[in-house]
Amino acid sequence: MSSEHVLHLTDQSFNATVASSPMLLVDFWAPWCGPCKMISPVIDEIAKELTGKVTVAKVNVDDCPTIAAEHRISAIPTLMIFKNGVLSERSSGLVSKAALLAKLQ
Repeated sequence: MSSEHVLHLTDQSFNATVASSPMLLVDFWAPWCGPCKMISPVIDEIAKELTGKVTVAKVNVDDCPTIAAEHRISAIPTLMIFKNGVLSERSSGLVSKAALLAKLQ
């Protein structure tokens, strides 16, 4: 369920990754979440296609409650796009690959 192009962030690594990534897509998910499983292959495809342009990461909300709470994650999947360390987009629920790619341009 994981791609070598996707980082798995923790409470400890999240802020440093956001700060060091010019463009970062973060998928907040959980293993028991059906929609998360549905969007996971899309996230992996985007990570592969945009290697070198966009950093793609996942945060397991069960394993990283601190980061999930800091970002007020109340529904999953929640996708966040950070540009130069600043949150620029946030969406919850399933999003199409085309819509995600458009937001990352």
